[in-house]
Amino acid sequence: MANKVAGVYETSLKDGTKSYRASITFKGKHIALGSFSDAQHAGDAYSQAQDILSDSSFTLSSYEKEKSLSFEKCVVLINFRDKGLYIPTPIYLEKKYFFYYLSPNHMLIFDIDDLFYYSSHKIMKRGSHLFVADYGSQISILSRYGIRSYAVEGRDYRFANGNANDLRYENIEVLNRYHGVRQYAERGFQKYKTVIHVNGDYVVGKYNTENEAAIAYNKAADILKKNGIDKNYMLNYIEDLTASQYADLYSCIKISPKIMKLTG
Repeated sequence: MANKVAGVYETSLKDGTKSYRASITFKGKHIALGSFSDAQHAGDAYSQAQDILSDSSFTLSSYEKEKSLSFEKCVVLINFRDKGLYIPTPIYLEKKYFFYYLSPNHMLIFDIDDLFYYSSHKIMKRGSHLFVADYGSQISILSRYGIRSYAVEGRDYRFANGNANDLRYENIEVLNRYHGVRQYAERGFQKYKTVIHVNGDYVVGKYNTENEAAIAYNKAADILKKNGIDKNYMLNYIEDLTASQYADLYSCIKISPKIMKLTG
């Protein structure tokens, strides 16, 4: 069927239902604007895209929910218009960082070093969990900072400026890098407590260094397995120790007697 609306063409879904796709070309770049159930909405999206690209006074705060053009596409177009770089995800560039918009009222801040990754990986949200699809898996965006999936904010990591949406590297402080290790203060000194879960949490011991606490967790897991309790504990890998250094610490680290007595 001949197209009667600028920037719109008719197509069909797999079940034969008519669909209308809108697209626009700007600075030699062909940009898809979305698919719509009728030509009117598709045409409206095209007109709105034209307005955004031709009027620099149109900002993200100008967005209205009833518009046919999605907020995500508005971000893409405004960034392309202002910064001259087309990015398919809802990113707005600044000099040394960028904003990633999840919604009009929720944006994340990243270092410019992360631009390549998030230009090709869309961030999704489920509850408070933010993740990307990567190699067929759902990967937490916090994992890029060495923060494990079970980590708790305030205990295992914290945001230096108190803003959980500021994901620049300088703002993220990892407190506990290892399974079962908890950092705490005692008489002004930093100490580490190791906890392992059996049927409830058991304290393995308290240690002066993070490495000792991490190895204590491994030793406790080995003892439990030997005693018939195998919960597939994920062991800690300590990168800054040689095999002999690890073995020396492992052999002399003390474990709570309660752990030794647990059996399956």
